[in-house]
Amino acid sequence: MIKRLCQSGLLVCLWVIGAGTALADVLPDFRALVREHGPSVVNISISQADPVPAAGRVEPGENPHVPDFLRRLLPESPEPDAQEIEQSQGSGFFISDDGYILTNAHVVASAQSIQVRLLDRRVYSATLVGADKRADIALLKIEATGLPAVRFGRPEGVAVGEWVVAIGSPFGFENSVTAGIVSAKGRVFPEESFVPFIQTDVAINPGNSGGPLFNLAGEVIGINSQIYSRTGGFMGVSFAIPIDIAMDIQAQLRSGGKVERGRIGVGIQEVTPALATAFGLSTLDGALVGMVEPNSPAQRAGVAVGDVIVRFGEAAIQRSDDLPRIVARVSPGREMPMEVIRAGVRQSLRVTLGQWPNAEEGATAVRRAPNPSEALARRGLDVLVPNGARLKTIGAQWGLEVRKAEGPAGRARLREGDLLVAAVDAGKQTPLRKLDDLDAALARLGPNDALTVLLQRGAGRSFVTIEAR
Repeated sequence: MIKRLCQSGLLVCLWVIGAGTALADVLPDFRALVREHGPSVVNISISQADPVPAAGRVEPGENPHVPDFLRRLLPESPEPDAQEIEQSQGSGFFISDDGYILTNAHVVASAQSIQVRLLDRRVYSATLVGADKRADIALLKIEATGLPAVRFGRPEGVAVGEWVVAIGSPFGFENSVTAGIVSAKGRVFPEESFVPFIQTDVAINPGNSGGPLFNLAGEVIGINSQIYSRTGGFMGVSFAIPIDIAMDIQAQLRSGGKVERGRIGVGIQEVTPALATAFGLSTLDGALVGMVEPNSPAQRAGVAVGDVIVRFGEAAIQRSDDLPRIVARVSPGREMPMEVIRAGVRQSLRVTLGQWPNAEEGATAVRRAPNPSEALARRGLDVLVPNGARLKTIGAQWGLEVRKAEGPAGRARLREGDLLVAAVDAGKQTPLRKLDDLDAALARLGPNDALTVLLQRGAGRSFVTIEAR
């Protein structure tokens, strides 16, 4: 009996050892990658005067242009005195052997001096060649040669589920290595529509910002930039800027010190199933035009509100997020072909691109001037007809202004001050100039049909669907 138990135990041990060996054969080994490419990664530290009073300071790792759930990867630091020099750290990597370094723009923002520390402990002063805040890319230069530059991969060839490795300086711990997989591709966030982020589950923390993301071939496919966090620390979701976009930007920074992006001057939105029904579309592909800026390239090209842009140049527009980054990569002044679907018919247009303004320029919010009038409550809507002065303030020729949005209208995220400009039915837009126009639009719908309206909020317009209940 004892002999049989010993034999069984030996078999179990052998099975566990065999399984462990097989598992070791399957899992990747990152040692060679780190030995070869670790020296290409540098630690970046900056010093800057603190010009912002404590009450108005943006907390470390935060940025007003980034959604609340995203955090820039800057380490926490003690509260400085007014005249004290702040120190912060990040990561970067050599893209050439003569001292050019890529990192994030927020790593070196407002820097008075920049120091770069190599793996072999050499320290250099770096100069800022240029920075692009929109894409969060900065290019640095140190005076040295014979440096270990990285190799570049193709982000479009990256597959969801493949292994990736990050090297950087989390919390100042230089040349730290973490690994994981690609979780998703093409993530786009508000105010950052030029960058289709690579999402990973690689452990990324403050100080990793600007460091490289490698594939198993030892090629850089991205720059670690942001994390999803409610605490400021890693929660299993991180984002990297694709390296091809970063290299396009650094080439412009190196040649001219700034980045120029094409624009056509439209406000767009995703084609949802409800909007596809309202516009008589057979697919959800394309970018739905909710606004055309006056005297813009799009207006001069003949683009109209309600058009669905399905192709720009040689690129098909599958999602609305595709259009801004495809247009932005075309030089201003260049004429490009584009295709739109208008009232179910595919049309070809040609547009000469304009140029994006500086990233610091922003829109001015419109303040609501109360103007009592008769109200109409439909699907939770309480609206009024604004007078001419109010319409002039809003920048519209007609519309119904929302005083209150409850029920279905509230769930559609309408709010006080919104302007309902038109109702959409079978792709046709009917202006909403008076209360009877909205009544008529609702009367044409079945009891379970959704109401689609063109909504103006501030200077922007978009289509919104209000369900029946």
